[in-house]
Amino acid sequence: MALVSWVMDYTIAFCQQAQKWMYGGLDSNMLLQYIAWVTYPVVLITFSAGFTQILAPQAVGSGIPEMKTILRGVVLKEYLTFKTFVAKVIGLTCALGSGMPLGKEGPFVHVASLCAALLSKFMALFGGIYMNELRNTEMLSAACAVGVGCCFAAPIGGVLFSIEVTSTFFAVRNYWRGFFAATFSAFIFRVLAVWNQDEETITALFKTRFRLDFPFDLQELPAFAVLGIASGFGGALFVYLNRIIVESMRKQKTINKFLLKKRLVYPALVTLLVSTLTFPPGFGQFMAGQLTQHESLVALFDNRTWYKQGVAEEFDFHPQAWKHPQLNVFITLLLFVIMKFWMSAVATTMPVPCGAFMPVFLIGAAFGRLVGESMAAVFPDGITADGTVYPIVPGGYAVVGAAALSGAVTHTVSTAVIVFELTGQISHILPVMIAVILANAVAQSLQPSLYDSIIRIQKLPYLPELGWGQEKYNIRVEDIMVRDVRHMTLTSTYRDLQDALSTAQLKTLALVESNESMILLGSIERSQLQTLLSLQLGRTRRLEFLLERAQDNGAHLPTLINQDSPPKGSRGVRFLISTEESSYSPTVSNSQIPLKSALKTVAAVSNTETPNNSPTDRSVLLCSMGCVVTEASSLMSGACVCTGSQTLSCEDPEKELVEIAEWEEHQLDEPVDLKNCKIDPAPFQLVERTSLHKTHTIFSLLGLDHAYVTSTGRLVGVVSLKELRKAIEGSVTVTGVKVRPPLASFRDSGTSTSVAEVTELHKLWNRHRSMSLPREPSPPELEDQSDLAFDGSPVFSKDCTELSTQNTTLQSDDQSEVVCEPASPCHSPANLPELPCDYDTAHLDVDQSGLVEEPCPSLSEEQQKEVCEGGVADTKDLVE
Repeated sequence: MALVSWVMDYTIAFCQQAQKWMYGGLDSNMLLQYIAWVTYPVVLITFSAGFTQILAPQAVGSGIPEMKTILRGVVLKEYLTFKTFVAKVIGLTCALGSGMPLGKEGPFVHVASLCAALLSKFMALFGGIYMNELRNTEMLSAACAVGVGCCFAAPIGGVLFSIEVTSTFFAVRNYWRGFFAATFSAFIFRVLAVWNQDEETITALFKTRFRLDFPFDLQELPAFAVLGIASGFGGALFVYLNRIIVESMRKQKTINKFLLKKRLVYPALVTLLVSTLTFPPGFGQFMAGQLTQHESLVALFDNRTWYKQGVAEEFDFHPQAWKHPQLNVFITLLLFVIMKFWMSAVATTMPVPCGAFMPVFLIGAAFGRLVGESMAAVFPDGITADGTVYPIVPGGYAVVGAAALSGAVTHTVSTAVIVFELTGQISHILPVMIAVILANAVAQSLQPSLYDSIIRIQKLPYLPELGWGQEKYNIRVEDIMVRDVRHMTLTSTYRDLQDALSTAQLKTLALVESNESMILLGSIERSQLQTLLSLQLGRTRRLEFLLERAQDNGAHLPTLINQDSPPKGSRGVRFLISTEESSYSPTVSNSQIPLKSALKTVAAVSNTETPNNSPTDRSVLLCSMGCVVTEASSLMSGACVCTGSQTLSCEDPEKELVEIAEWEEHQLDEPVDLKNCKIDPAPFQLVERTSLHKTHTIFSLLGLDHAYVTSTGRLVGVVSLKELRKAIEGSVTVTGVKVRPPLASFRDSGTSTSVAEVTELHKLWNRHRSMSLPREPSPPELEDQSDLAFDGSPVFSKDCTELSTQNTTLQSDDQSEVVCEPASPCHSPANLPELPCDYDTAHLDVDQSGLVEEPCPSLSEEQQKEVCEGGVADTKDLVE
């Protein structure tokens, strides 16, 4: 990454020098100078936009908002590929080489993440730990720090900045990895500059020479505080302006349609406008338009005072860049701040790889320089302290302003550390920290950060911060959950499964016991269900039906089903079960295979096997069964040509279609067979009374996409990121909801526990034991359990597996004790569903429906008194 960063910087500097060379070579004709000054950036920006759009549109923009979403667990398609890497590097080099007010830091975080993802894929070829998805996330976390570290040669600030902008909760184990990678990348980045003789030794990127004995006086701290507050308002305004520009273009349908068709027009027009305004002989002479961003920062961090009697004094460090005979330095700096402010806000909306950190950093430095020059004008002789006069250093104000404004836009405090590493001096640490903290406090109360604003504009699936509103703490999960949950039962048919898959685009589907009890048993991934449906209506089953029907009619099809050489177009493996010994299994055995975790399932459904074939398109159905209708004449004559040069006589084609449709309908009416399906027996669950604050914390920590809501084991709803985002952003309001006081449930229930509640929970526990799902067996048990035959029920029954429910009675392994906790009003016996009672596994009375019927054991008054007073009862004695 250091090598990539150095090559990009070298190329960008060469492009900018080429523009100045073209401009200086045509000094005899101002019109040609203008054409050369404007055409050069327009060509580069247009090429960057077109190249990126053709090769990889995912490379457009900063990259930090998308990385923030990816690190949360969301998979963005084609975002970490080699094509995106090429498009990002070339597009960013051309965009920055044009001289437009664009940044490098955000895109370079994306570039570093791309390198990390590609390296992870390469190392995964060797197997081992590199195949773990958690390792990939740790690589991306370190890559974000590397991106900032080798961009500014600031390893410490890079690590802290990457943590602040990409992580809500950061794993400490990645801390040293980030420092290790960022330190070496920054070191190599600066060593390459020394090797190329750009620098004499390894130094800071923007060296300053502030006084170390007395850099500032305490009387200047109020000025630094005001600078921080003003930067906070400026940062919020920048974010608001950037969002308004994007939303206004999207709301104008005519403009939006035109820009979608002509994608290169908008960046070309913006570049033309900015280049025209920065043309040095024109308006650019009043705002130092001929300077690049690097040259401007070097000048703004200078420790000498530019103000002298209202006119800029002579600059021996740069040839009259900030000097104008008709304007003083205040007007020049003010015009520079205003023009660069809206130019940067507009330029960052172009569809090219670009960032906003460096333009904002430059604007903050100019604003701080303006405040410093104003202080120098107010105190021309400096500040007197203890009889000693200390002059004002405007360069120190520029450093403080750069850190404050960039921190306000990004909502980070680590910009202070980046400034110290960029300048190489820590003398202004106290003013910088004060200004950055005040700027963050003001900006966070007004607008989201720039990266969160882009996330909202692009509608990325990311969870926003909860905020400070007291009303949000009164919202419960039951207020925001979706009650109409798509689910399947143990007795669901393939037709129900087909309807659920066609009407809802869900990643997982809840598995419940029945529509009456709604006891949550687990969840199944959508790919698993699609595989089940494909196996039921797939090519193999259709060929088997065709063979059976042909044999019944007396026909002979010797090679109709050829397992060794499947026909072209259906070579994909329909269902793949990964095991610990081998990650690939070409065939599915008929013997019982122990179920693994749902995360280890690899399902591949062939594109040619669509389970929901339309009844009107029977020719496609015939082709999928192996028969191909060659010509209309052959169809009228009643002959069908099958694959493998087999001919099947079809006296009535319409009858064939009717039989096929009847067979398909019959297959859809069969119950779903779950023995080859991977079921997650422990999907994440919440209770109805869970607060929004706790739900937000759980989703952020665990990276959840959704969570089921249960009430004593019954599925009552589901909560996803969409519902949480609406509740946090204020779309959900709850009126009349009061927070229950502490220990309210104890006062409501008294000092005793309801015996009926204890009994019902005990029944629920035993019911879950009887309907438990299979879990992952230990390795020595794999061979012994692989030969077990399936008993005909879609759910396994094992003594060694259990389903654990939330907020239920605790029970020991021998089922001898039940811990009775005080009851709450929300778990009163009236709200509990009627569940089957306990039963002895040795005496089962099963009716035709499969439900266990056993008389409920009754409790005597003395036994009830023992349960209520003692709190712990022996269930064996109670049953007796």
